Amino acid sequence: MTTTLRKLREADDVYRRLLVALADADVLLPSLRVDLSSCADELIAPLLDLGRCNLPTAERLIAALTSDR
Repeated sequence: MTTTLRKLREADDVYRRLLVALADADVLLPSLRVDLSSCADELIAPLLDLGRCNLPTAERLIAALTSDR
């Protein structure tokens, strides 16, 4: 398996797990995606692009991240 394919599969797995975790916290990031160019780059680790979100979504994300504090 090529390095690019391995990195793409790894990024896709994390993407899917993050999508589920965010959904469980009632947070939807509509622009969430795997950054494909980072999977092809040999020097950097794969990246997820969290994208843009509106203010109510940002508030839900803040609440989800700080609920145990």
